[in-house]
Amino acid sequence: MNRTILHIDMNAFFASVEQQADPALRGKPIAVVGSGHRTVITTSSYEARAKGVKTGMALWEGKRVCPELIVVIGDNRKYTYTSTRINEIFRDYTPEVEVFSIDESWLDVTHSLGIFGSAETIAYQIKARIRHSFGITCSIGIAPNKLLAKLASDLHKPDGLTVVKPEDVSRLLERMPVGELCGIGKKTAYQLKVMSINTCGELGRCDEARLTRKFGIIGPRLKEMGQGIDHSPVVPFGAEEEVKSVGHSRTLERDISDPGEIRRFLLQLSEMVGSRARRYGVSGKTVHLYVRYADFFSSWGKQTSLKRYINLSDEIYATALGILETVELTQPVRLLGVSLSNLKHHAEQLPLFEDERKKLFATQAMDKINARFGNMVVTYGSLVPDREKAGSHVIPPSWQPDGIKNLTVT
Repeated sequence: MNRTILHIDMNAFFASVEQQADPALRGKPIAVVGSGHRTVITTSSYEARAKGVKTGMALWEGKRVCPELIVVIGDNRKYTYTSTRINEIFRDYTPEVEVFSIDESWLDVTHSLGIFGSAETIAYQIKARIRHSFGITCSIGIAPNKLLAKLASDLHKPDGLTVVKPEDVSRLLERMPVGELCGIGKKTAYQLKVMSINTCGELGRCDEARLTRKFGIIGPRLKEMGQGIDHSPVVPFGAEEEVKSVGHSRTLERDISDPGEIRRFLLQLSEMVGSRARRYGVSGKTVHLYVRYADFFSSWGKQTSLKRYINLSDEIYATALGILETVELTQPVRLLGVSLSNLKHHAEQLPLFEDERKKLFATQAMDKINARFGNMVVTYGSLVPDREKAGSHVIPPSWQPDGIKNLTVT
């Protein structure tokens, strides 16, 4: 089936939103960073990029290459709100919208062409509406599949529109570095380079058996990618596979070794995981704890499986704490992560014993208040001194504007 896919990529999204919100920042080199002491540049404006400032740089590096760099503390609520409204615009053109990240989405407009005339017409209308409503720009790629549409959206930035027709695919990919394809990371690109495969054209012509020997079951998929072949559908919200786990991690403001502090952050993460699990009616039997040490490179993860399903925060915390107590920490802790997996969806069932019912009712009341008035307005007493820092400081790649992947961010 011939498909028409759009990939829409917001240009320097966080920085563009900040420049639109504050006219004094427009036309100037700015970098959006987190609120903590450990921070890297989340994104930079095109004015800053022109001076060598890149995403992922340490802030001091950015200031070294661009002394006049203006630093802006990121506002995650602002970005998630804007992304949600932008995706509502997309759904005016097709119900088949797949959110890839907070600033990227795929649209399958195959069945919309009879209404709007052409994919280019849809793209121009979307660009105009985003610019009018939010004052920011996007780059759009149009192609026969998701892989090529994403590649096309990256070719002309900012504010670009690139169309890849089926007859142009071979020519486009012949000299394209393999690392430009979505799904081929630095590690895979390096392994391909060792095999003397540097371009998509070379990858597409490579013997499939050779790729399979090196990469296993993904070998045939890599060959197809080199040829520009991608059969994966655009998966709208509600049609995706069931979520396998619910988790949160946090890079701490400073390295900590005090057991009391570690337990407090562990409780905060457990409440975030439990709150989200309860909101979407899931429980899990497996709790996983992840710890990264101060040297950044050393880390470990352990999990334990229970005989029953849980989603109450104190039970998640108790299980994670039990895991922690089995390990002797060899360094101060830089990052903590807690996740709940082995999930099942269920209807709420009242516990048999009165004490358990009271705990459930108290938890439900806390969830309702927090849902209405804000994340962790009501929380555990030990978390109150740190409540202003509660929440997710980084918007994860799995963020969605709807469903269980939608996080309350601060």
